[in-house]
Amino acid sequence: MNNVIKHSIKHSIKLFIRKVCLVLVASTMAFSAWAISIDQAKQQGLVGELPNGYLGVVVTSAEVSSLVTMVNKKRKDIYLNLARKNKITMQQVTKLAGEKSISKTQAGHLIKNAAGQWVKK
Repeated sequence: MNNVIKHSIKHSIKLFIRKVCLVLVASTMAFSAWAISIDQAKQQGLVGELPNGYLGVVVTSAEVSSLVTMVNKKRKDIYLNLARKNKITMQQVTKLAGEKSISKTQAGHLIKNAAGQWVKK
């Protein structure tokens, strides 16, 4: 290959890499702009605390469901470790966690009551 063609190919590859990088940066920024925090979701009434120590979906959307799944996975890992460490059952841990999370829930945020209804605390 002559030098002109090699230079042209290198230039095209560099431009392609720059475009890919820009797309990745833009998509990351867009995702973070759409991402919602637990506190925001609670304030907006999209999620609430369940008596079993997990977070529940109040208003269904892909973003809210994804958030709840992620949070509950982390909580489950913590609960499993607590159960093992303290030699108690997961049911005991989740019951205590539920009581604690509901007691710590801010006024105006949603909790699920014994009748299975979402109510403001």
